[in-house]
Amino acid sequence: MNQKELNEIRRHLTPDRNCIGKIYGCFVNCAGEIITCMETSMALMPEDEVERFLALFKKSLSGGIGRSLLDIPFSTVQVETSEEHALLTKLRSTLCADEEARKDFFRRIIAGVDLKDTNYLILLAADTYDVPWRSKDGEETDRQSDTMFTYLLCSICPVHEGKTELGYVAGEKTFQNCTSAQGVSAPEMGFMFPAFDGRRANIYSALYYSRNTADVHQSFIESFFHTDAPMSAGIQRDTFESILTETLEESCSFEVVQTVHEQIRERLEQHKEAKEPDPLELSGREVGDMLRSLEVPAERIEKFQEKCTEAFGAGAPLNPGNIVDVKKFNLTMPQVKISVAPEASYMVETRVIDGRKYLMIPVSEGVEINGVAVYIPKEEA
Repeated sequence: MNQKELNEIRRHLTPDRNCIGKIYGCFVNCAGEIITCMETSMALMPEDEVERFLALFKKSLSGGIGRSLLDIPFSTVQVETSEEHALLTKLRSTLCADEEARKDFFRRIIAGVDLKDTNYLILLAADTYDVPWRSKDGEETDRQSDTMFTYLLCSICPVHEGKTELGYVAGEKTFQNCTSAQGVSAPEMGFMFPAFDGRRANIYSALYYSRNTADVHQSFIESFFHTDAPMSAGIQRDTFESILTETLEESCSFEVVQTVHEQIRERLEQHKEAKEPDPLELSGREVGDMLRSLEVPAERIEKFQEKCTEAFGAGAPLNPGNIVDVKKFNLTMPQVKISVAPEASYMVETRVIDGRKYLMIPVSEGVEINGVAVYIPKEEA
């Protein structure tokens, strides 16, 4: 799925557009025991409740593709013979109405979830989207749709105990300790099946959501989907940084890292300005070309590319937004930490003065220390 297709589904999840008949839920305690199950008709809900449930499902379709949202591929063998794919297919074809299939689904979810001593709510629903026909320029037309996209939505939401605080008890006309109801938090994880690829159902893929991009709940993915979990954004960045440091060795200078960071950030900005729906991808070879332009020795570049292949897979594309943090440019030493706006990283230089190494940052007006404006005198003639 690309961002444009994702946004199209999210726009459908509104009270007046969605076609969800019922929402099913399973409330589970921290020991993995089912407290209760629910089955609620959307048509009988007050509008504000409908909006709250839809907001939870939409949250499971939020964030960047390749970061919070990950593609979970199914092999041909899984699609043809596996229990996990057959279960998802049955729930989809029955719009989740099959009670035994729902029970099996909830059992499988519970077996894989580990939310560290937290109660949680599993929400499940099926929706059908009458995909409007679009012309080649992407505009919707009056031509009758020929595609119905039926899909499952699942959100796994932590449930936290209500707070005890003073509250007014009308019957006794006094203030007493009152405990508010347990609150459902935003989803920790969730998924949509099948994926909406090319504006059609792709039964060979599910779109998985993880709130924490550093921890995608690998054990849950492997347990429920029976496939290897994709590498999280945090692990991708740590791996890339480690490879860069280890393979370049003394060639991993401040200028080299600074320039690679700037070039990747510029590519991301250009991609955003072009409004391309598909995520930007970067190959190890392209990073190698950046290093080559910085006169890094050829043997170091070759070693870098070999390590990238070992870590990420042969020909595997890298997500530029995952391998560098384009939102910040931090310089750290044991005693000092300096944060620079990424677009101003070019201002920082390295110098050797009287045999000592320095980081040089030109000073302009507006220097503050802990919010206090300070005066820096001009150099005397």
